[in-house]
Order: sequence, then C-alpha cells, then structure tokens
Amino acid sequence: MKIKKITYQNRRDFKAIFECEHCGHNVEKWGYDDENFHNNVIPKMICEKCGKTVGEDYRPFTTKYPEGMEV
Repeated sequence: MKIKKITYQNRRDFKAIFECEHCGHNVEKWGYDDENFHNNVIPKMICEKCGKTVGEDYRPFTTKYPEGMEV
C-alpha cells in the first residue's frame, strides 16, 4: 500500500487514502506521521483485495514535521 492522498491531518495524526500498487484497490485509514509509520508500518500493510504488500520500489512520504519535534 502507498499513500495516494492525505484527506485530514491534525498534528501527527492523519487520515489518508491508501492505494495498492498491485491491484489499485483504495482504502481510507488512519495513520501517524512519523518515520516509523512511513518506513515500517506502511510497507507491511496488506491489501484487503489481493493480499499483497508493497513492492520493492516503495518510497516513503516525508513527515510534515521534523522527527523529534514536539507538536
């Protein structure tokens, strides 16, 4: 899964439309805008439709706020 569009953000909490790179299935989920979520959680998300995870060419979004900054 990859982030297609962020639909809402309050501090580090966000809601986004995630898209499967394999089958194009879209789902809206909540997330947390830190390096761990972008580098470790998103690549392990399993598509509800095809059951696959992210491909090798995944490039994480950068966070809105620098890591370690208290928001």
